[in-house]
Amino acid sequence: MPKTSARLLTLLSLLQARRDWPGQLLAERLEVSPRTVRRDVDRLRELGYPVAATKGPDGGYRLDAGTELPPLLFDDDQAVALAVALQTVSTTGAGIEEAAARALNTVRQVMPARLRHRVDALRVTAVEPADTGPDTGADARVLGTLGAAVQGCEVLRFDYTRASAPGAAGADAGAAGPRRAEPHHLVTWGGRWYLVAWDLDRDDWRTFRVDRITPRTPTGPRFTPRELPGGEVGAFVAGRFQGSDGSGGRPCTGEVILDLPASVVSTYTRDGVVEELGPDRCRLVLGAWSWPGLAATLGRFDADIQVIGPDELRDAFALLARRCAAAATNGSAGAAPPPTVR
Repeated sequence: MPKTSARLLTLLSLLQARRDWPGQLLAERLEVSPRTVRRDVDRLRELGYPVAATKGPDGGYRLDAGTELPPLLFDDDQAVALAVALQTVSTTGAGIEEAAARALNTVRQVMPARLRHRVDALRVTAVEPADTGPDTGADARVLGTLGAAVQGCEVLRFDYTRASAPGAAGADAGAAGPRRAEPHHLVTWGGRWYLVAWDLDRDDWRTFRVDRITPRTPTGPRFTPRELPGGEVGAFVAGRFQGSDGSGGRPCTGEVILDLPASVVSTYTRDGVVEELGPDRCRLVLGAWSWPGLAATLGRFDADIQVIGPDELRDAFALLARRCAAAATNGSAGAAPPPTVR
């Protein structure tokens, strides 16, 4: 590979690793002059990468979002993680199975042989829970429309299909026909997507199954968001499911924010409430039989965790941290046993 091409790939990888890079630091990492960095940035721009120059005493560069998707560069672990995630996408209920299969084929074709063998050895079969029922996946375009209305605080007009059978917990399943609502949150529960909204015709909060929504265009006027009862959407949605408090009957219930997409978290969370906070962040309300058990369950997600509450969950994370630190040193002599969190 020509030296310039290899350097461009290294530069692109660096720009994807963090948001802002001082120009001098990039030059040092690439072992070139700042002038060469500027030329390489111009070459990336010609290839479609929206690299913005940042002003200031140091000056630098940032990889921004553009109008088109340029070629992407993944490291080995990212490529394998992406392939596995695409294989399990059917459990999200987002209705993008065909697109995911095409994306997996595209990614696999450009993988080096060593990664292709790893992916082929990790064939995953996603099994839907028995109580999900047929045809409950939400259409990806509908999710996009609802998400845009939530973000833009725009009144939604939509048709809502009646439930085929009674007992659709949490959803306003008995109603049909044109509806008007102020959308507030998109959440997942047990592999299904729900819209939390203020129903303008019924003057009350409702939880709608997304797979029964057919949006009408255009959307209505903008609105000022109302305060959700209790102030927390996870607990609100959990309370709407008959006989459930969000914990699945478990005595210890906690709330955290994860730096992961809601679609990823919901794939591995059947008994909790997942609220989308952005493309790469979500809120999770989950229950367990003990606080350390809940902390350990949350810790399995490979992401930063912000504990919203309660204090017992924070104490449990501290306990696990001490235990993990002790395990990392193989229980070295003189280490005091951690206190018990009750």
